[in-house]
Amino acid sequence: MPFSVSSPDFSDAGPIPRRFTCEGDDVSPELRWNGAPEGTRSFALIVDDPDAPDPAAPKMTWVHWVLYNLPASTTELAAAVPSRQLPEQALSGKNDWGKTGYGGPCPPIGRHRYYFKLYALDSMLPDLHQPTKARLEKAMEGHVLAQSQLMGTYQKQG
Repeated sequence: MPFSVSSPDFSDAGPIPRRFTCEGDDVSPELRWNGAPEGTRSFALIVDDPDAPDPAAPKMTWVHWVLYNLPASTTELAAAVPSRQLPEQALSGKNDWGKTGYGGPCPPIGRHRYYFKLYALDSMLPDLHQPTKARLEKAMEGHVLAQSQLMGTYQKQG
């Protein structure tokens, strides 16, 4: 079985429900995964939007969530999971709002794509003290056994 990540809250390439955005409760969707390769010791999760600020003229990738050191025994994250209820060893990085934890889709214009990228790693990483996406990616170099992603879309309704 290939390494894969999914959500019961939205399908791959489908719309992300309003509940998980800045126009709703701004909570994380449920995520489930399976098929991690042998030798997996931890998982890392990066959620980002490559369409910021405008999908017609993207200028940057906006980071919504950074998590790492999810234990290898983890196969899901519940919807609306607060940082204090993450698995004990899990650590959070900073999103582009300068905060830890999940920040939901909140596109200023147009329909954006949001990538939930899950990495299977061959080790637990050291405490990186709330790293940015770039710092986490650097620390993961040489440790990624597999990667899977789930993409959802969102456009403000108001």
